[in-house]
Amino acid sequence: VFGVPDTKYGEEICAWIVPKPGQTCTEEEVRDFCRDQIAHYKMPRYIRFVEDMPMTITGKVQKFVMREQMMAELNLQEAKTA
Repeated sequence: VFGVPDTKYGEEICAWIVPKPGQTCTEEEVRDFCRDQIAHYKMPRYIRFVEDMPMTITGKVQKFVMREQMMAELNLQEAKTA
């Protein structure tokens, strides 16, 4: 789970999910699950199902790579700061 730029809120939540082998899931199922578990403003706006996460050689998830890929896919621009 990570943030991507949003013109209205500054950032929106994006979730990348790696399903277990042989399992499937839909965005609606994820949203239904989240609805019962977390506050509405914490619900991911963007949900993607991926085969694997970009990792460093030490096994840490590279969220900056995920963020860059989503920004390119959604054609988003980084918010300008003062």
